[in-house]
Amino acid sequence: MLALSDAGPPLLNRQRERTVLDGLLEDVRAGRGRALMLRGEAGVGKSALLRHTLEAAAGMRVVRAAGVESEMELAYAGLHLLVAPLLDGLEGLPGPQRDALGVAFGLRQGNPPDRFMVGLAVLTLLAEAAEERALLCVVDDTQWLDRSSAQVLAFVARRLLAEPVGIVFAAREPGREFQGLAELEVRGLAGPDAHTLLRSVIRFPLDDRIKERILAETNGNPLALLELPRGLSA
Repeated sequence: MLALSDAGPPLLNRQRERTVLDGLLEDVRAGRGRALMLRGEAGVGKSALLRHTLEAAAGMRVVRAAGVESEMELAYAGLHLLVAPLLDGLEGLPGPQRDALGVAFGLRQGNPPDRFMVGLAVLTLLAEAAEERALLCVVDDTQWLDRSSAQVLAFVARRLLAEPVGIVFAAREPGREFQGLAELEVRGLAGPDAHTLLRSVIRFPLDDRIKERILAETNGNPLALLELPRGLSA
């Protein structure tokens, strides 16, 4: 399992985004399955919002993973990262689902499994894992998932109904497999928050023209606001 990095741009305000994510957690705790895709450019704060979601998921069971660019050609690699902690429930799945997921993960021999059956197996596995307490699945860097994993996870996300299961994805630009899922666009910081973040990394008076140009060039991107001024001298 890949954990989300603790490093990254800090979370400033983001009231709109936090309200949506907190609402998702409330629904899942109430037994209503939900899925959401966070979409936005690199460095805009998606991972910080995922960390907020993980911190707010007190009392829930959590599994998480991140897409790995070097594993994009390996079928089911991303899916395995996410559900590996739940595989103690594999033997309790219906036979065809158990066999399909077992073959997909190299635990059994057999012909390449039907992806529909793998999707059903993962849906059942998540639902059963959530029987004792609500389950939150977090997947960062979804744009780097292998295609098989993306298809299965999108299949599952569309079928969360009465199960206390939530899935939150984050991607720079979601693949077509995720079309139709609820999306939340993560944009650059608004003016006051961008100013606050910029002041936090510049320890000397900054000419207003330079400051305004930095704010305009970064368009509120938190990572850019942190990195761009580092080479400046008084």
